[in-house]
Amino acid sequence: MRFVQLSAALVAAGLTLPALAGPTEAALLEKLAARLERLEARNSELEREVKALKGESTEIARGLDSPRLSENEPELTVRLKAVEKDALEMKKAARIAESLEGIKVSAALATVGQHAAGLPQHMDGGSSQLNYRADVSVELPLAPLGDIEHKLFAHLRMGQGLGLNAAFSNLGHFANTPNSLAFRASGANPDDSVAILGQAWYQAAIPLPFLGFKPYSRETLELTFGKMDIFGFFDQNAAAGDEAKQFLNSVFVHNPLLDAGREAGVDANGFQPGFVASYLNHVDKARPWRLSMGVFGAGERGANYQRSLSSPLLMVQAEKQLKLFGGLSGNYRAYGWNRSQGVDYDGTLTRHTGIGASVDQRIGDGIRVFGRYGKLVNGELPFNQAATLGAEFSGSYWNRGADAFGIASAWLQSGKAYRNAPTTAWLDDNQTLVAYSFVPQGAEKLTEIYYRYRLSPQFELTPDFQYVTNGGGNADAKAVKVFALRANIAY
Repeated sequence: MRFVQLSAALVAAGLTLPALAGPTEAALLEKLAARLERLEARNSELEREVKALKGESTEIARGLDSPRLSENEPELTVRLKAVEKDALEMKKAARIAESLEGIKVSAALATVGQHAAGLPQHMDGGSSQLNYRADVSVELPLAPLGDIEHKLFAHLRMGQGLGLNAAFSNLGHFANTPNSLAFRASGANPDDSVAILGQAWYQAAIPLPFLGFKPYSRETLELTFGKMDIFGFFDQNAAAGDEAKQFLNSVFVHNPLLDAGREAGVDANGFQPGFVASYLNHVDKARPWRLSMGVFGAGERGANYQRSLSSPLLMVQAEKQLKLFGGLSGNYRAYGWNRSQGVDYDGTLTRHTGIGASVDQRIGDGIRVFGRYGKLVNGELPFNQAATLGAEFSGSYWNRGADAFGIASAWLQSGKAYRNAPTTAWLDDNQTLVAYSFVPQGAEKLTEIYYRYRLSPQFELTPDFQYVTNGGGNADAKAVKVFALRANIAY
């Protein structure tokens, strides 16, 4: 308003003063009048722009109030809605990622082709076999219960082909599983092979002392129950415990008495129900130690949930991690087991008690040695004592850091009672099978070597060779050679 009044006053002055003013004052007044006209024009433009902005603001507000998009909406509204949509999708993805945090999933597919030289002709399954096995496991953490962390674990397994295991079972060899990867859960018909839930267990990790201050806790009590693989909790070995990457013969994968000797008492698929209590002490983080005790359903009916605890398998284990050879890590485990109804070699049910040890130790940057020992104190099996010894060498020594070379030997001593009982075996005589009796003596001996060649971080090829002499304690048994090629794809 003041601006308008001032303009009018100046205009009036411009009309009356020219007559009184000189040439210089007249020119100044004309310039002033011109500037006033431009200001008025600009003021009018600003008023129109403000009015347009108010209208656009109204349109934007109206558009933002609606969840829909329209072609008539202002560009700013469209952009704001797009940003809002992106932000909501990012929040949704973040919530999904948060809900999946801690979940571990792994999958693997392994295929093995094997050929044996030295088998009698016309043996079941022949001298060459092919098989595959696929495994998928999921570890799902649950919401903590105070300071207690707990989780669920599930493991699916499927496969076809028995490898050369069927042929070796007829030879009377103690090491009768040259292919631990062979798996078939289908009964008698290979075409009906199905996937099974091999493991399903729950585990709670309780920091000790109970109800103490968790950040200061250096002790943990782990409680696990469900259907499980006993060798995931007992007789572990870093250099010889994974048939998909390391040795194929079962005598090197686990303690020969527990696996090849059937002392573990697992079901037809290699699993069983059980409960494990484990105390872990990591006051010295570089040298932690653990005590474990497990009770498992075992035997023909105990392992498959028919009479799981009527004659259980009881296992105890003590383990310690040490730093030797200049600070290199090693794991040392000693354990014992007891079965109230173990099965002797002749089918008699008696109490079985055994002891064992499992050791793996690094002795160089790329060398890890291992050893296992087992002895059946009570009971009679075809072999009552076993020892394995071997090593794995990293390919870093020949500029193939991801490759590895492994070699191991096994000694399976025939049992005293078994040696006193004539045994039937098969020999190859003019392309026919001939059964004859022999008196077992001494020990069966087995050597296995492999070379693991990495094609990619997920794909490995492994040529493997096994050599068996004095099979079943039979000094006249022909040496058997087993050649294999394993392909393993793991994620």
